[in-house]
Amino acid sequence: MSGIVSGIESGIESGIERVIRPWGWYEDLGSGPGYKLKRLLIKNGQRLSLQRHQHRSENWTVAQGSGELYCQGQWSNVSAGDTLHIPKGAIHRALGGDGDLLIIEVQHGSILEESDIERLEDDFGRVLT
Repeated sequence: MSGIVSGIESGIESGIERVIRPWGWYEDLGSGPGYKLKRLLIKNGQRLSLQRHQHRSENWTVAQGSGELYCQGQWSNVSAGDTLHIPKGAIHRALGGDGDLLIIEVQHGSILEESDIERLEDDFGRVLT
């Protein structure tokens, strides 16, 4: 178990539901009118779908680890403290680097559900045609 994973097991103990995905997991930390806060862990060498959202923007802050973030045709190497603003409609993805990549995600918009993910490429066969 990586240091990041072992260091954040308290999410389970505090009653926050962890949703397991092939690339890692996410947790909904809180929400209010027009916003939602999540914690995502992208495992070493795994990546999120190449995706976009029609109804929300996102702000990602790297909390721990390192990896690469992609937005609108540009890859950036990132580590703890780095941030990325993802405008509504922007094509984006994240890749876990050496070790796991822990991201805090703040969503802003009118629809803040998983149904607002349009997958353009996916390593796990989840692209709808």
